[in-house]
Amino acid sequence: MLILGKGSPPFKVGSDPNGQNYHTKGDIVYIMETNHILIVEDDKEIREGVQIYLQSQGYKVFQAADGIEGLEIIEKEEIHLAIVDIMMPRMDGIRMTMKLREKYDFPVIMLSAKSEEVDKITGLNIGADDYVTKPFTPMELMARVNSQLRRYRKFLEKLAPKENVHVIGGLEINEEAVEVTMDGNPVKLTPIEYKILLLLAKNPGRVFSAEEIYERVWQEKAINTDTIMVHVRNIREKIEIDPKNPKYLKVVWGVGYKIEKQP
Repeated sequence: MLILGKGSPPFKVGSDPNGQNYHTKGDIVYIMETNHILIVEDDKEIREGVQIYLQSQGYKVFQAADGIEGLEIIEKEEIHLAIVDIMMPRMDGIRMTMKLREKYDFPVIMLSAKSEEVDKITGLNIGADDYVTKPFTPMELMARVNSQLRRYRKFLEKLAPKENVHVIGGLEINEEAVEVTMDGNPVKLTPIEYKILLLLAKNPGRVFSAEEIYERVWQEKAINTDTIMVHVRNIREKIEIDPKNPKYLKVVWGVGYKIEKQP
């Protein structure tokens, strides 16, 4: 456990028995998301110095002395960011970055000497995300690491499936926000209209009878379902470009209603 910051309340970084990182400031404990960082550097002194500093910030760190060792670690461990020196024995940072980019998209920060300007440009061209020129300060490296990890998290969030957001073509329903948009434009629905549309949108292509819609939405036995037809007509007026020739909310005559699947 490391204690950082002079003249300020005690600030401690550590891990609990389950491996969950945390930091404390005063009596408050903050749970930290653990990011795994790989340092690939043939200079042991630089490698271990960077590791100490990264660990003090709550990161889990892996070390490799050359590109071959680095790729072996990447195959075994989940890595969120790699710090890679350009000039190394056996396999340099350029070749290592080219190899890892065949399978992985996590950020790569290259370490380069001023004399390696051409190699630095090559590194950026073949897939590195940033570079730091030696000699560098720990604060400079940490700023680059934090910036790249923020971008990577946003990238992953965009890729992650949104369980509470239903998208059919230009129609999008956000259950958490209780919002409906069509081609990016907000659609104002009544609570009943929203529930009917949500039911159909969660099951695109499936036909629901008026009775089933009534019982699902009102949570009671269907007696008169004429109101369903009225609500469906109102929903169409709000989401369809041409309500008389609907693209999304369709009637299957004699059976019921459905949201048409979109390509």
